[in-house]
Amino acid sequence: MVKALIAITSYNEPFYDDGAKTGLFVSEALEPFLEFAQKGYDITFASETGTFGYDEHSLSKDFLQGKAREVYEDKDSAYNKTIAQIKKASDLVDTKFDVFFAAGGHGAIFDFPKATDLHKIAAKTWENGNVVSAVCHGPAIFENLNLSNGEPLIKGRKITGFTDIGEEQLGVQDIIKKDNLLTVPQVAKKEGAEYVEPKGPWDNFTVSDGKLITGVNPQSAVETARKIFVAVESVNN
Repeated sequence: MVKALIAITSYNEPFYDDGAKTGLFVSEALEPFLEFAQKGYDITFASETGTFGYDEHSLSKDFLQGKAREVYEDKDSAYNKTIAQIKKASDLVDTKFDVFFAAGGHGAIFDFPKATDLHKIAAKTWENGNVVSAVCHGPAIFENLNLSNGEPLIKGRKITGFTDIGEEQLGVQDIIKKDNLLTVPQVAKKEGAEYVEPKGPWDNFTVSDGKLITGVNPQSAVETARKIFVAVESVNN
């Protein structure tokens, strides 16, 4: 059975101008969870601290609709039962995963760059020849994520993730700068990767570079999961 880790942010503090908190962008974990579950994957949720909270904007009907909203609102859904058992990353550093997937939400840019135990799991997954993936702000996990040879995991590779234009359209670029945080394109530049920009910041857009799969925004979460399946099959064949 394929073992998948969905890594999520622990950060859950006021962020937006209206005072709403950021945190995990719900659809970016829930939709891939449903895709993985359909494939029969063994799924574990983890954050650096073993705690999490949702981005309050991500719970609006604009972002959470249809089947995903039904699953979220059903307290007995497999998704809710699994995420309620979220693990602390330090408890999983010796566990082998076939897939490391970092979900997004602006919370990720606060804690993922310092999430040393999540970094260990991702590096080990990669060095075992398995799949590492991230969506939207999830690629913030790649900041300071080095392999055992000291090189950044994404050095010389292509990634995508939430665009700087998207940050401007959401009106949060000044908040990000004030806290001295890096956007995903800035993370790519810092770590020696090539950032691939979609035509539009809200397009469904993913980039596959071998076993490294990234998606640009919430609209790309399902497609990112499906590209993961292709990469997993290539590992297993």
